[in-house]
Amino acid sequence: MDLITLNTKNRGLKGEIAVPGDKSISHRSIMFGSIANGKTTVTNFLLGDDCLSTIACFRKLGVLIEQNEKEVVIHGKGMEALQEPKDILDVGNSGTTIRLLTGILSGLPFHSTLIGDSSIGKRPMTRVVAPLREMGAKIDGREDGKYTPLSVRGGNLQSITYRLPVASAQVKSAILFAGLNADGVTKIIEPVPTRDHTERMIQRFGGEISRKDKEIFVEGAQKLSGTDIHVPGDISSAAFFLVAGCIVPNSKISLNNVGLNPTRTGILDVLHNMGACMEIHKNDTDVFEPTGTITVSTSDLKGTTIEGEIIPKLIDEIPIIALLATQAEGETVIKDAHELKVKETNRIDTVVTELKKLGADIQATEDGMIIRGGKKLIGTKVDSHGDHRIGMMLAIAAQICEGELILQNAKAISVSYPSFFEHLNALSNG
Repeated sequence: MDLITLNTKNRGLKGEIAVPGDKSISHRSIMFGSIANGKTTVTNFLLGDDCLSTIACFRKLGVLIEQNEKEVVIHGKGMEALQEPKDILDVGNSGTTIRLLTGILSGLPFHSTLIGDSSIGKRPMTRVVAPLREMGAKIDGREDGKYTPLSVRGGNLQSITYRLPVASAQVKSAILFAGLNADGVTKIIEPVPTRDHTERMIQRFGGEISRKDKEIFVEGAQKLSGTDIHVPGDISSAAFFLVAGCIVPNSKISLNNVGLNPTRTGILDVLHNMGACMEIHKNDTDVFEPTGTITVSTSDLKGTTIEGEIIPKLIDEIPIIALLATQAEGETVIKDAHELKVKETNRIDTVVTELKKLGADIQATEDGMIIRGGKKLIGTKVDSHGDHRIGMMLAIAAQICEGELILQNAKAISVSYPSFFEHLNALSNG
């Protein structure tokens, strides 16, 4: 069990950083590069544990992937060139990898088995397994496919019309990957729009996909071509320093090359609604994924209500938003966030438990939490529970706590932000 001691002996957080590449886009760049024909070169790839698990899985499927600190090069030979793995495909801690990869494997005429760590073993897979079975894939697993390990025998998929029971980009993407290898046109109906990186990636690799309101259409038997991908900075990672810049006294932080995909910018809407001092300068040259520079400084914040269609646009940012709310005047209510219960941890319970240890006035609800701001936080021993976003939230909390904060299981942060503490230290000395 790794421990790290943090304290607040700084004079504010100041300076500029470029957060690591977007985790969602990094995953998808490997997947699409592997099923496309030709070379794909990816720059600013996130070399975090989750994305490295994706690379390892596709290497086991016979794809030549070269990587160094500057770029990742995928030598794709098309979907049909993927080979039956001789070993189990281990996704580690990555829910994106197992759900999207299951969609790809469902269209391939061989057998494969997927496993993950203990966290993955608790995450529900039925939401992906059910539509893929409906398309013709043979998938089995613990409790009839509800949990890993998953056994997949794919091939001969038929297109379907599928209404998503939950707003999930992972489920949508798994069906889209299967749809690319199915007979006919697959139609997906979303309850509310979710992050659209998969749709953008299909078009980037020369494929066709269309949307009409909440309906998405993709035709099977498409051939994709390798391309170049520059991964923007991950707004979910940037969120931790956006909040830090707002709540740590005497702070001003600029974050460069941050992805500003409108399906991911709910955190910016919340910061605006709560009165954050924030400036956004969009880059004019990005056509694949919009990017820009965001600057924040210490702010007087007020509570707000976060609910409805904005939730999918900030679901991964809710732990750090909860910390933000502890420093706002008044009450903040988060609703409609049931999905927090099936992340790396039950993030409703975990966020509430850990922030209460620090003295926050916070309570869990069935679909979110209620936070009453204005309480000073006191350093103590806390735990990430192996969840990278909980770990980063607590490390930012340490910057405003009185006394030392001791963080257990800090290594979990490397899943999505290996340079997190390096950047935190740089801003502390800025």
